[in-house]
Amino acid sequence: MKDLAPLAILNGRIVLPEGEPARGGLRCEGDRIVAVGPDVAAQEGDRVVDARGALIAPGLVDLGVFAIDKPAFHFGGITRAALMPDQGTVLDKPAAVRFAAQSGKPDLWVHPLAAATKGLEGTELAELALMRDAGARAVATGRRWIGDSGAMHRLLSYGAMLDLVVVTHAEDGGLAGQAVATAGEMATRLGLPAAPAQAEALAVARDLMLAELTGARLHFRQVTTAAALDLVRSAKARGLAVTAGVTPAHFMLSDVALGDFRTFNRLSPPLRSEADRRAVRAALADGTIDVIASGHDPRGPEDKRLPFTDAEPGMAGAETLLPLTLGLVRDGVIDTARAFRLLAANPAALLGVRAGTLAVGAEADVALIDPDRPWVVDSDKMAAAAGNTPFDKQGVEGRVLRLFKGGQEVG
Repeated sequence: MKDLAPLAILNGRIVLPEGEPARGGLRCEGDRIVAVGPDVAAQEGDRVVDARGALIAPGLVDLGVFAIDKPAFHFGGITRAALMPDQGTVLDKPAAVRFAAQSGKPDLWVHPLAAATKGLEGTELAELALMRDAGARAVATGRRWIGDSGAMHRLLSYGAMLDLVVVTHAEDGGLAGQAVATAGEMATRLGLPAAPAQAEALAVARDLMLAELTGARLHFRQVTTAAALDLVRSAKARGLAVTAGVTPAHFMLSDVALGDFRTFNRLSPPLRSEADRRAVRAALADGTIDVIASGHDPRGPEDKRLPFTDAEPGMAGAETLLPLTLGLVRDGVIDTARAFRLLAANPAALLGVRAGTLAVGAEADVALIDPDRPWVVDSDKMAAAAGNTPFDKQGVEGRVLRLFKGGQEVG
């Protein structure tokens, strides 16, 4: 980015690591925050932004997107995105990782997640050390669970040696098969191929045992069932270096949403029972879940305008990530500070980047947010490359007013 005058954002409510937002502002020089607090004032020559009471929050760090979609990310307040390896060219070679790491700059930083195995086929390990050196911030199994326990053991061993977090898909593929729904009353009534919710717990249990054996850092990209969350909760209590994520779909929706066969609700993992949805919300409240991510995966009509069983899973989630998470604050499930830990600080820490918090020395990735501004999600008017959102026509609250990446306004 070109050199800019220092930036002063004043008269806002600063999102703090703990507690409620506090009146104040921040000041940035170059691409770094140099002052934050109630007494920050502009200096001569500064670019001054009057926040007018809006939240001054860190830019969101979206852990595990499937496409780089700048308009949607900027709309949603996302300044950094961790890209899954499931791309047209799989991120299983240093050159592919290096190219992906440069693909969003300067107004979006992409942090590639290296493919765990060659071609994401689940057998032969990819060149993990070389991809780390090329810019990979973690290693991921992609959309699938590695069924070969020996291969997963080797992956976690190398991950521990290289100090790379292993991001895994938690769903036993042998049990899940070609299922598009969770076994239960709704799947039976609709006649959909279904797998038991225990497919997730089985995958989580095995991977936790291997992580304990190897000492690796393990992140489950989505944990969506009560049984699997109990396993993660127990592992954390034993001191394992395990973290868990979820997308808004699984704390907002249950499998009842499948009733009209709308393929925007065709997700991976599939929507769960109402009891599991409530368990996810409880896990967000008690700290079992560490990350809320968008799972952004824009899919056009060629993938979604099909019979439910033939449609591809995935949702365009970047634009609704913030308002749906703020809904948890309004519902009293979490407070504002925890919301932004889930959306920014925790994923940044997992990726090892100095971002996600409003702290002196951190990257000047800043969003001005009106948490109460109402708007209606409309799949036909989204900034995303495709509007396949399960929240189409739903009213939400919370809108990004202005966004800064490295001190420069974007969007």
